[in-house]
Amino acid sequence: MYENKFTRTYLEKFYQKYNRREFVHPDPLEFLYNYDDPADREIVGLVASSLAYGRVAQILKSVSTALAPMGGSPHEFILDSTPHSLAKAYSGFKHRFTASDDLAALLAGIRSALKKHGSLKECFSSKIDDKDITFLPALSLFVDEITDSNCGCCYLAPSPKQGSACKRLNLFLRWMVRRDDVDPGGWDELPKSKLVVPLDTHMFRIATAQGMTLRKQADLKTAVEMTEAFRIFAPEDPVKYDFSLTRPGIWNNTQLNLKSSP
Repeated sequence: MYENKFTRTYLEKFYQKYNRREFVHPDPLEFLYNYDDPADREIVGLVASSLAYGRVAQILKSVSTALAPMGGSPHEFILDSTPHSLAKAYSGFKHRFTASDDLAALLAGIRSALKKHGSLKECFSSKIDDKDITFLPALSLFVDEITDSNCGCCYLAPSPKQGSACKRLNLFLRWMVRRDDVDPGGWDELPKSKLVVPLDTHMFRIATAQGMTLRKQADLKTAVEMTEAFRIFAPEDPVKYDFSLTRPGIWNNTQLNLKSSP
């Protein structure tokens, strides 16, 4: 049995200290701040979160490259596109394991969802069952709609059904569902209580050190277990402390890497 060493007072102090935009850079989240319209922001958020793996400098460069063809309105760009035009626009794109065809396929899936539902928010909302404690069942259905199991874009948007922590998709949902000094929101009507912790190595290290979990793998079961532990302190917003708790380690490590770079 694990023993949660956190207290609400400790978590609130961390939140007040670190949950500020001055600590966001360098983070793909910052791209969302450039778009006031939720119809644009949701597309930017899904693209930015999908590419959020690897070194942060390369992530920011790749997200910037992916957004460049979209201009001022990603929503209009996607609606005006075709699978062929997307393949042409992103020819030559590369981000670690992600090739141009993978990104073009994901954008084509987004286009299909927009054509059918009008927005990604409506697409996702149509999958939500009020009886579900978390968004994970809805997220599985959402991924099924925007991806093709035969293409590499499934790596960009993995399904919870596969058992991985789905850190990047849960991060996307945090950005869009929550609204505070860091998370810009846009899907504000959706319940924050159903969010799941975007579990990465930083949060997993914190969780094990603080006795939040005895599990040895940073997988989906661990993410759910940690979400339940945080729900004790913030039942209506269990991922409230995600950014503030991970920021010191991420930010300090990034600064050290930047200083040591030639």
